[in-house]
Amino acid sequence: MRRAWLAAMIAAVAIFLGIAPARAQNAYITNQRDNTVSVIDTARIKVIRTIPVGSRPEGVAVTPDGSQVYVTNQSGNTVSVIDTDTNLVTATISVGVGPSGVAANPNGGQVYVANGLDDTVSVIATAINTVIDTVPVGRQPLGVAVTPDGSNVYVANSSNGTVSVIATATNTVTATIPFDIDSFPRGVAVTPDGSQVYVANEFQNSVSVIATATNTVTATIPVGRNPFGVAVTPDGSEVFVTNQNDNSVSVIATALTNMVTATIPVANVPQGVAVTPDGSNVYVANFCGLRENCTTNGTVSVIDTASNTANATVAVGLGPTAFGLFIGPPRTAAGSTSRTIRIAPSR
Repeated sequence: MRRAWLAAMIAAVAIFLGIAPARAQNAYITNQRDNTVSVIDTARIKVIRTIPVGSRPEGVAVTPDGSQVYVTNQSGNTVSVIDTDTNLVTATISVGVGPSGVAANPNGGQVYVANGLDDTVSVIATAINTVIDTVPVGRQPLGVAVTPDGSNVYVANSSNGTVSVIATATNTVTATIPFDIDSFPRGVAVTPDGSQVYVANEFQNSVSVIATATNTVTATIPVGRNPFGVAVTPDGSEVFVTNQNDNSVSVIATALTNMVTATIPVANVPQGVAVTPDGSNVYVANFCGLRENCTTNGTVSVIDTASNTANATVAVGLGPTAFGLFIGPPRTAAGSTSRTIRIAPSR
């Protein structure tokens, strides 16, 4: 009785003062083969919702305030917008052909979509959820990432082995960085200080490091077979790379001259990877549930960064990909505050 009374009193006071609790910090996993997004509560490591989206969803980006999730639908040539309060699709935006990677500007105002089949990047204004510009880039753009200051967008052009640099002030390509023609660059991630960009070369089993000051490749790091996704820890000390055909994740220490310091076994065909905002866990989307039968449900592996071991597995939908930064900050309702309410227990 006392617990019920206390809970009711706290809720009543919160409503009276207009204070809303923080939302859970969720991971949004695109399932390509059943056209859904699985929502994982990272506090409980549990799927709490499955959201229908467009055809063949792949890329994911959570806005910096945690309020919206943008999902690319490759076969539908659209982007689904999910409201994180309700976990419902609130808008569907037409973009280019074959949208793949997607990234949000840290200022929250724009989202950039790599259209893999028409060699462009669509720029979406988040305030109106409308495409406001289209930027020509290289051939078959897939991965995309924005620098922390929001000034530049790095786009991996897989078919001609280049990375395009888009200046967000003008939405024009200001540099094209050459890789090996057969490298097939895919996943892209930027360090928190904005000094380096890490690009997974799927066909050369390596990761290239770009210095943003000069837009040149300064290192190439051997990893596992067919690397796909790349994610950097919030403190910039480590980079996690998924190796599809090794069923593993490579850990690169940025301070140790970009050496691979660990290789972590996960489930079959790991693709997307993201780090929780507190840096404690890494989530990995494993496309296949079983190597011999990719029509079964896929999984998400959860890696503890303190030990670099996968210590949990979550079943999701068919063909999970989650290409991009699919974990965002917890959202708080507008007008909420950080005040703490203390109510003395009844005696």
